[in-house]
Amino acid sequence: MNSVILKAGARYLAGLLLIFSIYMLLRGHNEPGGGFIGGLTGATGFILFAIASGTKDARLALRVEPQSIAMVGLGIALLAGLVAAIFGDDLFTGQWLFLGGNEVEKGLPISTVLVFDIGVYLVVFGSVLTLLFAMEEEI
Repeated sequence: MNSVILKAGARYLAGLLLIFSIYMLLRGHNEPGGGFIGGLTGATGFILFAIASGTKDARLALRVEPQSIAMVGLGIALLAGLVAAIFGDDLFTGQWLFLGGNEVEKGLPISTVLVFDIGVYLVVFGSVLTLLFAMEEEI
C-alpha cells in the first residue's frame, strides 16, 4: 500500500498498541487481560505496520524471527510450570516470591503465574505474527 498517511500513522499506532499490550499483560488475573489478549494486541500493532509498510519492513522492525519468539515463550511458560515441582507441589501450582518486604508488609510479589503469562504472551505474539507474515508473503 502506498498511503503516506497510513505509513506514518501505523508507526505511532504500532508503538501505542505494544505499550497497551504490555499493560493488558500486567493487569492479568485481577481484571480482564493477561498473556493471551496482550499477545494478540501486540501482534496487531505489527500487523498494522506490515499492512502499511510491507512484511519485509515489519520483519526488520521486529528484529527477531517470530518463530523464535514463540519458542522462547513456550520455554518460559514451561519453566514457570516446573518451578512448583522444585517445591514439591503439583505442576503449574502458583509460587510467590516477595521482594523487599518486612514482617508487616510482604513487599513486591513476583509469582510464577506472571511468568507463565509472559510466556503465553510471547507464544501468542510469535505464532500470530508467524502465521500472518507467511500469509501476507504468499499474497
